[in-house]
Amino acid sequence: MNILVVDDEDLARDRLLRILDRLAGRQGGVEVVGQASNGLEAVRQCQSLLPDIVLLDIRMPGMDGLEAARHIARMETPPAVIFCTAYEEHAIAAFDAQAVGYLLKPVREHDLEDALARASRANRAQLAALLEDGDLQNSQRSHISARTRRGIELVPVDEIRYFQADQKYVTVRWPEGELLIDDPLRQLETEFGDRFVRIHRNALVALRFLESLERDAQGHYRVRMRGIEESLDVSRRHVAGLRRFIQSL
Repeated sequence: MNILVVDDEDLARDRLLRILDRLAGRQGGVEVVGQASNGLEAVRQCQSLLPDIVLLDIRMPGMDGLEAARHIARMETPPAVIFCTAYEEHAIAAFDAQAVGYLLKPVREHDLEDALARASRANRAQLAALLEDGDLQNSQRSHISARTRRGIELVPVDEIRYFQADQKYVTVRWPEGELLIDDPLRQLETEFGDRFVRIHRNALVALRFLESLERDAQGHYRVRMRGIEESLDVSRRHVAGLRRFIQSL
């Protein structure tokens, strides 16, 4: 089994590497194919290295392990994930209920050996449970992920100008282009309601990039965003609130 080790602490990674080296020497079939120090690196290395199992720390700066696991779960063939955490056992009972493995730090050799044996029998449903987990859905991501022909593409939320719904998909617009995602607009509004505002039944715009509210000769309102050329329709019911916000900038 090919393993990716992810932890922001050098000592924690080194401990796992030593244990894995002993397991490989004793029983074979274990190979570390890469290391990462944060969630963003973990997602990228999962796509390039295609590990069978990821040993994934939960608390890391930037993108943490829980968010990384959500993005990894969108891969066509996702690896099994074993969370490594300093949380007390009762605090992570939810992971066990979702059939996602975990190890308590400091990781002990026999615990890791057992977890690897279980994870080697994992299937896609194991990580898919993360996408349905209510607590994770209510936590705010640092990146939006989309499956494309190039694999999983990640867009920093801080760079997104707007989300716009069109039938079953939502367009994510940022300075480098557009991506289609299947996250419902209402769910995005709930998750990012402190950073995006609804201007239409089919659109959310980033508050930090709002530039102006314009009205054409026919009385239709449109909003302009910094960093992109196109403007977006604003429905009449949202005009007053949007105008007040822009005037407060």
